[in-house]
Amino acid sequence: MLAPVQLLSATRQNLWRLTFIRTLVLGAQAGSVGFAWLFDLLPLPWLQLAITLGCSMVLCALTAVRLGASWPVTELEYAVQLACDLYIHSALLYFSGGSTNPFVSYYLVPLTIAAVTLPWRYSLILSGIALALYTLLLAQFYPLVTYPIAREKMQIYGMWLSFALAAAVITFFAAKMAEELRRQEQLRAERREESLRDEQLLAVATQAAGAAHELGTPLATMSVLLKEMRQDHKDPALQDDLEVLQEQVKQCKTTLQHLVRAAEANRRLDVRLQPVTEWLDESLNRWHLMRPEATYRFQLLGEGAAPQLAPPPDLTQALLNLLNNAADACAEGLEVMLNWDSEEICVSIRDHGPGVPPAIAEQIGKPFYTTKGKGFGLGLFLSKASVTRAGGSVKLYSHEEGGTLTELRLPHGTRGDEV
Repeated sequence: MLAPVQLLSATRQNLWRLTFIRTLVLGAQAGSVGFAWLFDLLPLPWLQLAITLGCSMVLCALTAVRLGASWPVTELEYAVQLACDLYIHSALLYFSGGSTNPFVSYYLVPLTIAAVTLPWRYSLILSGIALALYTLLLAQFYPLVTYPIAREKMQIYGMWLSFALAAAVITFFAAKMAEELRRQEQLRAERREESLRDEQLLAVATQAAGAAHELGTPLATMSVLLKEMRQDHKDPALQDDLEVLQEQVKQCKTTLQHLVRAAEANRRLDVRLQPVTEWLDESLNRWHLMRPEATYRFQLLGEGAAPQLAPPPDLTQALLNLLNNAADACAEGLEVMLNWDSEEICVSIRDHGPGVPPAIAEQIGKPFYTTKGKGFGLGLFLSKASVTRAGGSVKLYSHEEGGTLTELRLPHGTRGDEV
């Protein structure tokens, strides 16, 4: 199996964002305190403020180290981190005017983050902590001693800066949360689509297994009867027709044997690494035996050494289905092109048929939908499913010069154990 993509949990991502915000706020707080100390704007307990800012810096560093570890981030841990922010902010307010400090409104930032990202019980507890700390600051704090005019100007400046900082932080966090919610919704939609596709594939596979089992006996009977008819009737014209029928029965039996071998190979993951040119050459030869009336021209466009891949049996069958679709549209003058770059392999098949009508372009490839007068509408559906399992894609385009262009794209080193 391919190694699954390691997606960060929502709580871990939120803690990363909180640490980033905390670091920015710490820089702003340290800059403000350093500016006030350097120009002696206020008589404040600088040592206590420096120690509090140092504690905040240590918390940022420890959180960053902790996030580098593999153990999961729980909601309780995240709530404790927000509580630490409340306590540190309260300590800074205590040494800089308490409830009269305009930055007291920053209490709303951790509470907003908690309300968006945590269950209600944690938000309720953090709200209680913030309310209790704010109530204490109403009675106990280190007063600011300034002239009334200076205090008024500082109050206005501080309120503006506090609002700007809180608005920026809340907007950043809310935007990231909205983006994460959209991403998760998209993942859920993709998983629902994959689940539906897998259910459809399972239904088709069940029916195919039953049909393969039931067809074995009548094909054997037909083969015996055709052999007896060729012995009993010596008419040359009839002999030719019987030979064609016998070849067709033989081809049906061979196809059933391929199904059994493919299933066994998939079960044992029995695939081999080979150049893509070799795989495509073998597939084209096999297909041409099935469709001798079709004519095609092959073009090798890739430069340098051909990339390697280990195609599972169902991927080869997918390619055969795509070739059959092109031959059904127009069996003469098919164009098959092989190209590659540093990341993927592209097999292009162009026919000179009527093309893909825009009105039904979105329906093509859905199960049991067909534009032909015969068939079950499963060939392209199964081909797309097999290619998707191998990490590739199949797309159909109406060619500008007429006909349909089918593109089969595969990653290098495609293996049968990929999903």
